[in-house]
Amino acid sequence: MKVKVLSRNPDDYVRETKHDIQRVPRNYDPSLHPFEVNREYTRALNATKLERVFAKPFLASLDGHRDGVNCLAKHTGSLSTLLSGSCDGEVKVWNLTRRESVRTLQAHEGFVRGMIVRHCGTSFFTVGDDKTIKQWKMEAPGYGEEEEPLNTILGKTVFTGLDHHQKKGVFATCGQQVDIWDEQRSTPIRSFTWGVDSFSSVRFNPVETELLGSCASDRSIVLYDMRESAPLKKVIMTMRSNTLCWNPMEAYYFTCANEDYNLYTYDMRYLERPILVHMDHVSAVLDVDYSPTGLEFVSASFDKTIRIFPKDVGHSREVYHTKRMQHVICVKWSADNKYILSGSDEMNIRLWKAKAAEKLGVLAHREREAINYNQKLKEKYQHHPQIRRIARHRHLPKSIYHQSKELRVMKEARRRKETNIRKHSKPGSVPVVSEKEKHVVTVVT
Repeated sequence: MKVKVLSRNPDDYVRETKHDIQRVPRNYDPSLHPFEVNREYTRALNATKLERVFAKPFLASLDGHRDGVNCLAKHTGSLSTLLSGSCDGEVKVWNLTRRESVRTLQAHEGFVRGMIVRHCGTSFFTVGDDKTIKQWKMEAPGYGEEEEPLNTILGKTVFTGLDHHQKKGVFATCGQQVDIWDEQRSTPIRSFTWGVDSFSSVRFNPVETELLGSCASDRSIVLYDMRESAPLKKVIMTMRSNTLCWNPMEAYYFTCANEDYNLYTYDMRYLERPILVHMDHVSAVLDVDYSPTGLEFVSASFDKTIRIFPKDVGHSREVYHTKRMQHVICVKWSADNKYILSGSDEMNIRLWKAKAAEKLGVLAHREREAINYNQKLKEKYQHHPQIRRIARHRHLPKSIYHQSKELRVMKEARRRKETNIRKHSKPGSVPVVSEKEKHVVTVVT
């Protein structure tokens, strides 16, 4: 015989304190909730609208430089420390928590071309137009001490880029050639050339730490292995790349910022065509930096905007701009994945939120649950026309809006012309070339 017993546990319905909310028993049987989809859609629409209402990404402006900001460097151990170098040779160390400069030093004569913090965070290196590499202590000099570099190396030519190895006391510079230096020696331990006039940037791979890549003036991207005596391979594109950045989570992927307004993500094992072409900028892209999660990257452009791209999407999810911001030369993504820093021509460093509508500070448990629930709803209904339109809409400066419109017309005209030529030619004589293959000239190994 089956006996049904009524069992009531007070923990299921009694509040612990009078400030708690009442517990409501819920039955999630779909047949009892015929309007669930309608309700969820309305909530998703409201959440999307509220996200656009609260999207206020700009946080602070750090001013103090007397010339354009040419390069930025993140501290490897401290989230609140930032280094910046300007076009008059001045280097500043910033405290981002207090939003003020804590140290200023005259590092070079002319531009500061590159700057990087050592992997242990105790010192940093700078290169400039005066053909010198200088190593500085991270701590400010004590009372009565002079601001002197720990080490100075005089090179034969101007250095245009600099990067440090993730684990060893080794760094790389670029100029007329790519040089690998040991911190204890005043001459390079290895030099790489491949018939190129000059290099604009060099970057170590953060995962496969012996690999590095550089962008050259002959429109090529060259890859090296530090253990080899010659470069590995290079890909020549139709226009010059300004800089590249490796994905910190996936060893073989890197993204390069190009003069043709696009960014290209490559797999270094297969350079015949890029994995993805990221397009939205309306002028040359000057800098790019990955988020620490490797899922997104931020790009800085000559068109006075910065854009955030998901790594596997061709168009940007976010565009940041202000009335006063001029050509953005350098950009960095903070190591805690929350902030973006940009340096521009008009002598300011700007601090932005990586997620424009994110609430900063401590969140209550219920608040966090509500945010997560709304996020899931937005993902579920993201392809609905009305929600997609609201989520994608961004106000752009008039010049950029008209320029992007003009670029669309030009691209459509080129596509139409190709179609007409193919239509009136012998079948197969005018092949269809995909957008990914258009921009690669050749791969040399």
